[in-house]
Formats: sequence, C-alpha cells, structure tokens
Amino acid sequence: MKNASALAIIIALSAFQNSFAQDHHKGMSLSAPPRKSAKAVKAKESAPAIQVEAPSPSSDMRLRSNSLVDVQKEALLNDHKIIYIDGKPANANSQQHQDSIRNIIEHFFYDQFQSFSDPAAPYFLFMSRDADLAMGIGGCVRIRGWYDFDAAIPANSFTPYLIPMVKDPANNSKIGATPAGSTLFFRVIGRNKKWGDYQIYIEANFNGYGGSDFHLKKAYAQLNKVTVGYASSTFSDPAALPPTVDANGPANKISPTSVLVRWMNTYKQRWTVAGSVELPKSAAVSTVTGKIGTASQTMPDFAAFLQYAWGKSEHVRLAALARSIPYEDLVSHQRHHKFGWGLQLSTIAHPISPVTLYGTFNCGEGHESTTGDLQVGNYDLVPSPGNPTDMYAPFSLGYCIGVQYNFRPNLFASVSYSDSRYFPRSPREASEYRYGNIWTANVFWNLTPRIQAGLEFDTGVRKNWSGASRRADRLGLMAQFSF
Repeated sequence: MKNASALAIIIALSAFQNSFAQDHHKGMSLSAPPRKSAKAVKAKESAPAIQVEAPSPSSDMRLRSNSLVDVQKEALLNDHKIIYIDGKPANANSQQHQDSIRNIIEHFFYDQFQSFSDPAAPYFLFMSRDADLAMGIGGCVRIRGWYDFDAAIPANSFTPYLIPMVKDPANNSKIGATPAGSTLFFRVIGRNKKWGDYQIYIEANFNGYGGSDFHLKKAYAQLNKVTVGYASSTFSDPAALPPTVDANGPANKISPTSVLVRWMNTYKQRWTVAGSVELPKSAAVSTVTGKIGTASQTMPDFAAFLQYAWGKSEHVRLAALARSIPYEDLVSHQRHHKFGWGLQLSTIAHPISPVTLYGTFNCGEGHESTTGDLQVGNYDLVPSPGNPTDMYAPFSLGYCIGVQYNFRPNLFASVSYSDSRYFPRSPREASEYRYGNIWTANVFWNLTPRIQAGLEFDTGVRKNWSGASRRADRLGLMAQFSF
C-alpha cells in the first residue's frame, strides 16, 4: 500500500507540474535551449573549445537530459558576464564563439565530484580571445538558521550521534544561526599545446573555528587525466547525495577531502575508471589509557571507482577503499597495523523529467572516520573483547535513499531517509552509540538563478547499546546568494 501511495503521489505531482509547463518556459530563461540547425551544429563541432577530459562522462555534451534539474542549470549557464583579458575577438557574437564559452562553463556543473551545496559557476568569467584560457572567481554567501525542539543538539549541524540522551529541561530547545558554508573559489581552465588540457582550483570557506574562520577546503591542479592536490576523495560520490539545508547531510554521508594523486579516464563517453593514492587525516582509534595509544600514519589510503553514466547528471558508481590503520601497544611499546576497507554503491537518476532519485549504500571495516555520523566517535579501531592491548576494525554500514520533485526548474521539494549502523564484535558499553537515522523533508526555491532559499524539517533518532533511544527535531532555514 505504501508503494501504491507513493506512485499515486508521483503521478499527481507530475500532473500538477504539467499545469506549469507553459509558465516555466517563459520566465527566467529556464527553458532548454532550442534545437540547433544542421549548419549551427557543424559550426559547434569545429569550435576551438577547451575539452577537459577528466571531469566526467556526464560532462560529455552528447549525453543529453530532459530533467528539470538540468533545465535549472541552463539558467545559470546563461547568467554570466564575459571579460576578455587580451581584447575582444571579432567573432564574439557568433554562435561558434558562444558555444566555446558554454563548453567551458558547463565544466563547473557537470563535474565528477560536484555536490548540491557546492558554489555555482561564477558570474564574472575572464577569458582569452582565442578561448584557450578561462578564469573564474566566484563564491556564495550562505546563512543558515534553525530551531531545535524535543532535544537541542550542541552543534550547528543536525547529527544523530550528538543527540543528548538525558533530557535537560533547560536545554530542550534552542535557536541558532551561522554563516558557515559561505565560500570563495578561484578556477582556471586552459589548454597548453605541449601538455594538453589543465585546470587549477582553489576553494575556501568559513567553516573554521566557531563556524566563521576562513579555511582551505580544496586546492588541486589537474593535467589531462591526472589530479594532484587537496581534493574530494575518490571514495566519495557527492552528486548522489540528496539536497539538504543542513550542512551535515545524510547520516551515512561519505565526503572526505584528502591530499591525493588521482588518475581518471572516460571510455566511450559513458564508462569512467579512477584510482588514487590518498593521505587522509589520522585514523580515529579508540585508545585505552596506559595500554593503547595512537601512532603516526606511514601508509596512504588507496581508493578507486568504476562508473557508468547514461545522462548529463545520471550515473551508477561502485567505489572501494583500502587502508592500513596504525596503533601502539603501550605495554610492549610495539607498533601494529590493522587492515581497513570500505565499499560504496551510489546512483543518481532522472526516471521522468520532474523526478530525481538518489541512493547510496556503504559498508566496511575501519572506514568509520570517513562516514557521516560515525566520524564523530573513534571507531576505526576499537579494543578486542577480553584483550585491551589488541585492536580490530569493526564493521559498520549506512544507506540513504531520496527523491526530489521539481514543480518547476527553479522550485523543488525532496524527501530522504538515511541510516548509519555500528556492529562491533561484542556489545560495547551501555551508553555507546549503536545506530542513528534521519528523516529529511525540504523545499528549495531559486528566486533568481543566483538567489536560493530553503526550508527543511529534520527528525533524527540515536539509539545506544542499552536500548535507550532519543529523538531530536529541527526546523531549518537557508538563504544563499551566489556570485
């Protein structure tokens, strides 16, 4: 009955959306571009555009989409200002030159590791006359506000792990706001006759101490198929995560950033293979006073994925992670290593024009510090039952499913459910975390291509090994201004 009800709702929403079809093809330049003539197509194919190979098969423009999500992106593609750094070309208004510009800007949106919360392409774009070099400087001002009730979470983000298990009447509700998430970025895309296509990207935001300090988020260089620098882990798939107002996102969210060297290549416009060597943050080891201590990392992580794409922003991906986790036996003063691994299956799809489906499933042993809710604790290694000087990597899993419905390209709602579960070899202390989950419902409205507002309701549960559980609720608001 639940499946039948869900199907009925989707059909009803689809009918409702069709009533607005004429409207959204009129305003805000949100309609898809008209079909080109054969002459225009020929000119486009011969245009001297920058072809960055590495980002994604979904960035290949031969992979089409009629999704309203991509129609909204069209509005941003048309909302920019070009500034020529070495003189305006004579053919600046030609279809050929406009297609070259469009090809460059699309790489800001159809990127292998682009998430919903990442900043949009910049309004101001500096470009060379021959279209062999483009530079964009942009960012966003993002303000989030929230009201907690039933249980006040002591953090800006809605994290089930942090739900207080003891009710405190003085702290049962809370109001808060933060500019954390406001971002600045700099990106260069170019072509060198000897070395080929390249790009440089630097991003920083205000998520530092107190939620307002400026700190580096990404900094990497990409030359053809190779990426070097501080970038999203190959083990992650940010595009497959449903949209949220809350910064934390799903309970099982995997989105680490690491210093890495990555090779990535696309075959036949649809298949992408990637592999990387990554230097992660220190492993989260559950130390035991006087018996177990942390040890310096001496081995990098290894990550890889295989992806198949069938549309501009549609794909299914299988990713894997392998790592060596060190610790020190303080009794014998010996250093030990344990093997950790992780797997993630993820997808994003547009089965019909107004509907977008999201899905992730991840599991592993010793990868907990890369996973949303569990990264708050020290779960990569925990003491073995009956032997506190021996450690092991416990098993955990998480999943998230979400659906988004676009009433118009610039107005949509989404619902998602995520769960994160921890499975040690033997029960831990009664007060220890066992699992957490989040139900999320939200609505987003793009007032203009660069002004967005969001309203969200989150309800989450934390359960301990004792069987005790507690729920927390949050109502959140967001206003975002991109430039």
